[in-house]
Order: sequence, then structure tokens, then C-alpha cells
Amino acid sequence: MPELPEVETVRRGLEYHLVGRRIREVELRRGDLRFPFPEEFDRMLQGRLIERVDRRAKYLLIRLEGGLTWLCHLGMSGRWTLLGDDLDSRPGKFANGTSVGSGEGPHDWVVIHLGNGSRAVYSDHRRFGIMDCFPTDQQDSHKLLASLGPEPTPNHLTPMELAERLRGRRTPIKSALLDQKTVAGLGNIYVCEILHRAGVSPRRSAASVAGRSAVTRRVERITGATHDVITEAIDAGGSTLQDFRGVDGDDAMGYFTHNFLVYGRENEPCLGYGCPGTVSRIVQSNRSTFFCPVCQR
Repeated sequence: MPELPEVETVRRGLEYHLVGRRIREVELRRGDLRFPFPEEFDRMLQGRLIERVDRRAKYLLIRLEGGLTWLCHLGMSGRWTLLGDDLDSRPGKFANGTSVGSGEGPHDWVVIHLGNGSRAVYSDHRRFGIMDCFPTDQQDSHKLLASLGPEPTPNHLTPMELAERLRGRRTPIKSALLDQKTVAGLGNIYVCEILHRAGVSPRRSAASVAGRSAVTRRVERITGATHDVITEAIDAGGSTLQDFRGVDGDDAMGYFTHNFLVYGRENEPCLGYGCPGTVSRIVQSNRSTFFCPVCQR
């Protein structure tokens, strides 16, 4: 599943190509993705100018004239492809070999025709993606957005905020960080990397990390590692895994993969400075956790 850095990479690509364009026509090739499209969804979008593209956690928020927001979540395999005479875009394939993004593929479910003749194609062979449209001033009460925690970036997440959200919780710290009510947008890959950089065991309880009152050193280290990992991953274009692609179809993006210190490195030497440990893998909440039992305490 694309994580926050991958979604931010897609957001930037969509913003570059879509802002200032008017939606001329909307083709819906089926009636639903994970959930049914809103009633008259195509008519709500048609004819409107795209003013900007924002992101909240892993949700793309495409702002339309008239005070409407078009929400898109990529789910596990959703991707956007931009097509047009002035675009160097390459339709590609899903991991299962199915062609995608041409606008004619078997899993190209939504095709947006823009006023300049270009097209934006949404493809999703697993159909776990989500689309919705709602008045922008109702964002804070939207069922998918209302309970989200702070963004994992320096201008939103502070050690004090994180400590308050962890305090008193008996769940393992890794599970707590994956809870979108704690911090918005963190996924399995990056939480493994964050905890390794912070030197905190994924087995440790959230309550023991947070302490009872004052902000602990562990919370400070996790907060700082979160800022660093997410910023570096966004700058690197995320981590290319399975079906994720950028809006130009590029499958050579996602260079943060080369910076993994623990994720996917079971039985390999720990890359922590001077650490003699070996990376281990355990399963927590049905997800693989990679960590070093020597330097993560």
C-alpha cells in the first residue's frame, strides 16, 4: 500500500499537471471502488476548475472551484497516469502483468478529460481505492478525516503532542504509531525505520515510551526520527513497492528504498553506527516488523 511519502509524490505530480485545468468530462467505468461513488459524482466534478491539490494523511484532496473537495485514496494498488500531447507519460503494468493507465486498460476505472485535451486516468486492479466529493468547509467533520492525528512533519507533530497521544496505552509502540488517530499517514515500512533510528524496541508499550508526565527522551527521539524519515522519504520520491508508480508511469522512482536500515533486511547486519546486532523479523498485528534487538531497547 502506498504510504504518505508515495502519496505526497503523487500529489505533487497531480498538482503540477492539473491545477488551472478545467474538467471537461468524467468517465466512470464502474459504479464503485471500495465504496460506491457518490450519487451524480461525475456531474459534481464536470465543468469545474481544479484550483489546487492538497493532502491529508494518505488522502489526496483535489480542491475544485465552487468550494468542493474531491477526495481520493489510492488504497493498495490505485495509481494515476497523466496522458496528453505535452506529457512525457508512459502507461505501465500492474505487478500481475496487466496493462494500466492507457485509458483503455481493464482496470482503468476513472478517466478525467481536461479542457486542454489531456486526460487523467485512475487505475486500480484491487479496487480498494476511495473517491468522494464534499463541501470543503465540511472537511473537519468528514467521516474519513475527522479523527486523524497530526501530520508526521516538523510543523505539525511535536514531542508533547505525541506523548499525550501515547500516554496510558498498553499497546506496543509500533501498533500505536500505525494508528492513524495517533499520527496521520504513518505505515509499516516507515514506522520500522523510525523506531530503529530512535533506538526504541517495537515491542515496548506505548505507555512506557510516553512516561507519566514529562516528555521522555524516547518520545523526543521518535518525534525527531519521524520528522527525518518522512522528510527524507518525500525528497526521495517514496519507496517503490509492487504497484506504486508516479503520475508519469515512472517505475524507477522511490529511491528511499536504498536508505532502509532495517525494513526487509532480516538476518542482515544492523547498520546502526557501531552496532554488532543482526536485524530480526517478528509479526505484530499480522504485519512484519523489522528491528535490531541489540540497539533498539
